[in-house]
Amino acid sequence: MQTIAIHELPTSQVFAALDSNPQGLTPDEAQARLAQYGRNVLHEPPRKPLIRALLAHFTHLMALLLWIGGGVALAAQTPTLGIAIWLVNIINGLFSFWQEYKAEQATAALRRMLPSYARVRRAGEEVRIPAEHLVPGDVLLLAEGDHISADARLVRETELRVDQSALSGESHPVRKTADPISGIGLSHAELPNLVFAGTSVTSGTAEAVVFATGMRTAFGEIARLTLSVGDELSPLQREMERLTRVVSAIAVGVGLFFFVLAVAIAGIDLANGFIFALGMIVAFVPEGLLPTVTLALALGTQRMARRNALVKRLSAVETLGCTTVICTDKTGTLTQNEMTVREIWVGGRQISVSGVGYAPEGSFSECGALLERPADDPELRRLLLAAALCNDARLIPPHTMTPEDQGHSNNGERWSILGDPTEAALLVAARKAGIDNDAEAQQIPRIRELPFESRRKRMSVVCRLQPQVAAHRSAGFVTYVKGAPKETLALCTSLAVGNAVEPLDETQRADILAANDQYARAGLRVLAVAQRLLNAMPASFEAEHIERDLTFLGLIAMMDPPRPEVESALATCHAAGIRIIMITGDYGLTAESIARRIGIIRGAQPRIVTGAELDSMDDAALHDVLTDEVLFARVAPEHKLRVVSALRAQGHVVAVTGDGVNDAPALKQADIGVAMGRAGTDVAREAADIILTDDNFASIVSAVEEGRAVYANIKKFATYIFTSNTPEAVPFVLFAFSGGRIPIALNVMHILSIDLGTDIVPALALGAEPPEPGIMERPPRSLKEHVVTGAMLRRAYLWLGPVQSLAAMAAFYYQYWTNGYWGQWLDLPADGPLYRSATAMALAAVVTTQIGNLFAQRSERLSVLRLPLMGNRLIWIGIATEVILIVAIVYVPFLQDVIGTAAFNPVNWIVLALWAPALLLVDELRKLVIARRK
Repeated sequence: MQTIAIHELPTSQVFAALDSNPQGLTPDEAQARLAQYGRNVLHEPPRKPLIRALLAHFTHLMALLLWIGGGVALAAQTPTLGIAIWLVNIINGLFSFWQEYKAEQATAALRRMLPSYARVRRAGEEVRIPAEHLVPGDVLLLAEGDHISADARLVRETELRVDQSALSGESHPVRKTADPISGIGLSHAELPNLVFAGTSVTSGTAEAVVFATGMRTAFGEIARLTLSVGDELSPLQREMERLTRVVSAIAVGVGLFFFVLAVAIAGIDLANGFIFALGMIVAFVPEGLLPTVTLALALGTQRMARRNALVKRLSAVETLGCTTVICTDKTGTLTQNEMTVREIWVGGRQISVSGVGYAPEGSFSECGALLERPADDPELRRLLLAAALCNDARLIPPHTMTPEDQGHSNNGERWSILGDPTEAALLVAARKAGIDNDAEAQQIPRIRELPFESRRKRMSVVCRLQPQVAAHRSAGFVTYVKGAPKETLALCTSLAVGNAVEPLDETQRADILAANDQYARAGLRVLAVAQRLLNAMPASFEAEHIERDLTFLGLIAMMDPPRPEVESALATCHAAGIRIIMITGDYGLTAESIARRIGIIRGAQPRIVTGAELDSMDDAALHDVLTDEVLFARVAPEHKLRVVSALRAQGHVVAVTGDGVNDAPALKQADIGVAMGRAGTDVAREAADIILTDDNFASIVSAVEEGRAVYANIKKFATYIFTSNTPEAVPFVLFAFSGGRIPIALNVMHILSIDLGTDIVPALALGAEPPEPGIMERPPRSLKEHVVTGAMLRRAYLWLGPVQSLAAMAAFYYQYWTNGYWGQWLDLPADGPLYRSATAMALAAVVTTQIGNLFAQRSERLSVLRLPLMGNRLIWIGIATEVILIVAIVYVPFLQDVIGTAAFNPVNWIVLALWAPALLLVDELRKLVIARRK
């Protein structure tokens, strides 16, 4: 069956090429083809079993290490320790699985967009069948409001317009034709004699012969592209894997090393040697790090949600922070997707119109001077009245919200339209001028319409003038015409100037065409409006008879305006070292005009690459193009996917914005897919990682800022957590090298109470630190930059850690020396109430010094004195939490039994409080030295 050049065939040959006929298929033929081609549905991919997704959170390296550690603890007759370690693993795995589990529903969303029934002609009769039963060769019958269920070639149409925004991303209804088309220079979706599954008819009627169903449709190709994009690890996930490997290697290496020392030098037996080694491993494995990272990311998602960005995948929060390129659509993302009249040429005057969107709010000005009463301007009123009456669109005013409307984004709070956005823009402009469109339509009722045709490039209406319409008492009827400027001007013989009509000379024609060219170069869509007064009812309503001897009224130039906040958002992106590339289905000149107006393009000669040109490029040529200032226009989904893939191959971290079905493959391929929540399709939202609830590009900038802050905060609380590793390990080292004569000041349960108890809330408080000043004035972080660096480990293990170890051992000995063992260093009691109270002192010393460490970690470079004391209220909650926990561990009998502590004299808290600022002071010294060096 021939489908490759189906658009090139004359109508008479289409049926033969598709083995069909104008009467449609017979039931037997339809059944046979259903068996041959299958149902008209999109195939679902095999899904990863939930059990596998769940197990993945329990089988990564650190999880395996903790499983083994718990098993060793059980084997060593310490069941409490073993169960505690396993519970850590289970809770963290379940939490991560719950947070990141999102069912892959892109294909299901595509299927939901396909209509459930279709009208076809079979065996000469019109029948309504399930859409999934459509087969190639079916004669599809289309009318206004119908959804299209399969790809088909038009064989007859009457003023057919189709909304293809789900495929192209552009909001303008597309005029269709049944004529054969060569297709040279046009993408598949641009062919005007084809209609596509998932689109809808906005006006007109048609018959079309189906040539593709199911996965063979354009919709199916998008589904295939989307499914072909595999899931990849985010930069943070890759970094956390590396971190896990590094920390695990360090912990296991240290554990094995000290196991050998304990057995060979200290003379400890193998069983106790295992416990000793396990203690060292537990000391160096930051058990609280992964759950803290997960919780910090969850907090980040909550903050981003307050800034209108919903995060579907936790790791996407941080990935935004290292984004180097944002590939953005134009319509509905950078622009408002609401056509708006901006400029008017009338009677040789140029008038500017303010206001955006469909709300009739704005003003008219000429040469900067406000027109106080535009409806009293005869030239302007005549032009706008003609444009409003030669119009099939409707304005829908906002309604008073009902309780049922609450919480819905599309609840009638804003002005909306029915019909063509271009025509709606004309109605809005008339309303802004004070013209009551409905009242005028009653005064000047329409009696005949000549719809827009691509051949004529214009639309006309014939209206009856009522006697009370004073401006037209000399005529009984009027023809209003609007259309392409050059074609409409060619039919005009006169020009309206003030209340008079003058012959149209060549100079005036040249002035009008010059104004049209000026608007077009600015990226505006221009319509010409004309009229003809008639004394009597026309004898013929043929276009050749009606559309002649016209009086030219003026030009109306409009555009889909940029969102007001986009320009500043883009400036912030540039300052942050983030490159913006526009990828749109619109025309190149229009895209360039918008891109230049909002600041995406700054150079004099940007490269504009169309989809057709992209097809002819090899990968090397595309690589060269991407190094220059470039925008992509008239692109298909596969083109957008290729551009994103090429950028990623260059090492960029790519974020992609979009709202249409056509954006889904690229959204999934990108490191970060950002979909629009209001205007976006289900498919785009399901393929994306982040959804903007306000469809506001500026929200992306806020999300990037949050992403950068999240990464910086991860480094902060990682340093905070690693600092306590040193005092957790030092007691085991002293025990080993003293041959067991120095009791272990902190056992494994003490360590876990720090890592999974007292440290968690303060670490989370660091995870909630607001972005530091200037964070969006730095370039994106390199993917080669790691969370754990040599500088971080030196700061934690060799600068802050030894001070904290000194505090812990000093508190440990203080308890002994003030209870009958003054000055004794070795052979102290290693069991009993005194020993447990001494370990409680050591544990409390670590916790109190972590208070100072908490303030030290708020910034790696800035002094704490330069940070607002109450800038992060969670810091104070964290301090209160760890103080309450350590007091409970020391004095609550149940926790004493579980952790292995005993109460000490409350007066000792004074000694511990003196140690609290120690880490803050030594780190302030480090920051001072660094600042002086700079």
